Amino acid sequence: MRELQIVDAVELATAYAAADYAVVLDGDPLPLRVGERAIDLEAYAPAARYAFITAWNPASQPRSDTANEAADALLVAQLDAAGVVRHPAWAQGPLGEWREPGWLVAGLDEASVLRLAMEFGQAGVLDWNAGEPVRLRMLMPRPHAANGATHTEWVTA
Repeated sequence: MRELQIVDAVELATAYAAADYAVVLDGDPLPLRVGERAIDLEAYAPAARYAFITAWNPASQPRSDTANEAADALLVAQLDAAGVVRHPAWAQGPLGEWREPGWLVAGLDEASVLRLAMEFGQAGVLDWNAGEPVRLRMLMPRPHAANGATHTEWVTA
């Protein structure tokens, strides 16, 4: 597991919560937003649980496309070996200033989602139960300056 070195965890959580997320199903991008229900996605691809996970840019530190693609291939291999249903997805800044590919996974239990995110050095992951709003799970201790954002949780191993 990688050790995260985050300069400002509150700023990072705010950026993740404000980001635009989407999953591609049959060529159609379906939006995901932290704090909102994913009604279209859940109707189109029913499952008990969902998560958005990526292996790109661990700890939000930019890496080369080659390094990111290699990490993504390892994540895909683990998901496929576990028989997890996955769909291409992405996250991007609200103004399109950055974009990062990832995967929408269906039916993966919470502990497995968090384990994979930590294994791939991610600072945060989205996950939620069907019928509930999308949650942002920050994988670090809650900073004292963190506000009480309803759909952001701080998780430590």
